[in-house]
Amino acid sequence: MGKSERSLVGRDLRTHFATGRTGSSTLRRTLSALLREPLGLRAVPRNLAKPDGSANYSLESGGDERLTEWMHARLRLSVWVGPEGIVLDEVETAVLHALRPPLNLAKTGSPGDRRVKLARAAMAAEARAWRQHDGIHGPA
Repeated sequence: MGKSERSLVGRDLRTHFATGRTGSSTLRRTLSALLREPLGLRAVPRNLAKPDGSANYSLESGGDERLTEWMHARLRLSVWVGPEGIVLDEVETAVLHALRPPLNLAKTGSPGDRRVKLARAAMAAEARAWRQHDGIHGPA
């Protein structure tokens, strides 16, 4: 759940629902952490040429494709266009507090926060441990 001030196509379709964009999408990183075992996902640095050790990670390409397929088969995107002059951040905050979606960690706490944070931390650690040896990518 979130808001877009400019383009839902750019924010949602080209980032959250696009293969190869896990490093740029909080939603994709959260889903990949929770679906790591069932989908056989492996975390890698966002930039393989220059691993930066950040908590933001990407997925090996086959896993990224599996995540996209899973999302397209199971998730739906709905939109609401607010009236002119409305402050989207205020609406987003009110809706988040009312619905308390379990995957939104930014503005609300939910019972699943700890599980999500631990799962994402494990993926980030895997990406930080990633090493490149003789042109072959894999864990250290």
